[in-house]
Amino acid sequence: MKTNIPEKFQLKLPIHHNTFLIDGKIGNWNGEFTEVISTLFSNSENDKYTILGDSPKMDEKHALLALNAADKAYANGTGEWPTMKVYERINCMQKFVDLMILQRDKVVKLLMWEIGKNLKDSEKEFDRTVEYILETIKEYKKIDRDGANFQNNSGVRALIRRGPLGVVLCLGPYNYPLNETFALLIPAIIMGNTAIFKPAKHGVLLIAPLLEAFQKSFPPGVVNIIFGRGREIASPIMKSGKINVLALIGHSSSAISLQDLHPQKNRLRLVLGLEAKNPAIILDDADLELSVEECISGSLSYNGQRCTAIKIIYVHENIKDKFLKKFCEKVDSLKLGLPWDNTLLTPLPEPNKPKYISDLIDDATQKGAKIINKNGGKKFKNFVFPAVLYPVNDKMNVYKDEQFGPVIPVISFKDIKTPINYMAKSNYGQQVSLFGNSEEKLGPIIDSLVNLVCRVNLNSSCQRGPDIYPFTGRKDSAVATLSVHDALRSFSIRTFVASKDNPTNKNILRKLIDNKKSNFIRTDYYL
Repeated sequence: MKTNIPEKFQLKLPIHHNTFLIDGKIGNWNGEFTEVISTLFSNSENDKYTILGDSPKMDEKHALLALNAADKAYANGTGEWPTMKVYERINCMQKFVDLMILQRDKVVKLLMWEIGKNLKDSEKEFDRTVEYILETIKEYKKIDRDGANFQNNSGVRALIRRGPLGVVLCLGPYNYPLNETFALLIPAIIMGNTAIFKPAKHGVLLIAPLLEAFQKSFPPGVVNIIFGRGREIASPIMKSGKINVLALIGHSSSAISLQDLHPQKNRLRLVLGLEAKNPAIILDDADLELSVEECISGSLSYNGQRCTAIKIIYVHENIKDKFLKKFCEKVDSLKLGLPWDNTLLTPLPEPNKPKYISDLIDDATQKGAKIINKNGGKKFKNFVFPAVLYPVNDKMNVYKDEQFGPVIPVISFKDIKTPINYMAKSNYGQQVSLFGNSEEKLGPIIDSLVNLVCRVNLNSSCQRGPDIYPFTGRKDSAVATLSVHDALRSFSIRTFVASKDNPTNKNILRKLIDNKKSNFIRTDYYL
């Protein structure tokens, strides 16, 4: 494994990040700081990880200042931002994208160092986020066009549009600290909401280069970015009762604890992306080479640290031996490397994650499973080589827990009811990968699976994209839907002006339109 750092990916350390954005002003933090580490390297003398720098450990006082700024900017729906013309909000968003693109190299480099994501995927995350914003602008224009027509039904004339919900608390995940966070934040604000955004614990420094872009692009209070521990920052914000939308991608326990703090839960809209335990089901007529390739990428891209990863594999008894032989050979051929090496496997970003993975493996082997690939479970610092476990049973933690790391449980089956019953009893229902070639077999299975999960991937691994497609889940996996189309609707509500269809009202509406006295009542739209 190479340890030389190419010059273009080197960082000047330490990075002392001491700024935040509240009410349109970039402030300097003079309080406590949190150390930011990278697990890519450690000091061989004392096993200390590389210290990248530090980030503000902000307090309740500043959390409430950010909340009050967002609340003031929304002003119960009367503020400048929620009442602004659509094209003006679009222009603000376009300005932000233009400024964001200028920071690409900095953000990509920090993605690699902070969370260990390889170069190719770090670049893809940035570029995909830019594309997501541009597609969101296009979709917002379409929504605006669709709302530019009056309807007339039963003597009542109506102009129906989508309106904002209020103040949004946005909390993103460490594994996609840019893309998935912005998949919440961008549709929320473009629809006229205001937001408080707290970055994840890992992947915090990469937000710093974007503070100025947010400040220059949006009116004061529309986007407020604060840093610190979730418990100290998010808890007082939720207790205030001023949050209208909780937008979170992370663990259900965090979502539940934050909901419980809100004094008026019926007022709280939830947009949540939570855990998943996505299975792969490999039928006896599946293409083995294809199944192996897709299960490798599905279970081990970014070390399996994705909610959309394949987290358990069901393989038919008739092809079990052939599949496992090919699969294990392929897993063992993978290389460990650093992010700029562009290997599939890189160091895990959480310092305690290797022990957690080892504990899962130990629990499974004590209860009857074996590590069936020769390198499985080997560790070096924060590198953990993937372990393929077989046979797995329902007594093992890895059977039911979302492992979020490089361990792959495998179960063989004779009857398709085995994996289907597993999915039916699971707390999760996001996706499944189904491998097979017979339409007679696949048809009835698909008809069952679509009622257990929200996406069935035929002969392909589980994934989120393309972003135009719905991204959601059943049961404990999600609340609301994220995609370019659906996210704008998740962060808004249908609202309309209605009038009895008589000459007086027609005349009033005509004057409102002709004299452009209302940003809501209009029939023009942004091309």
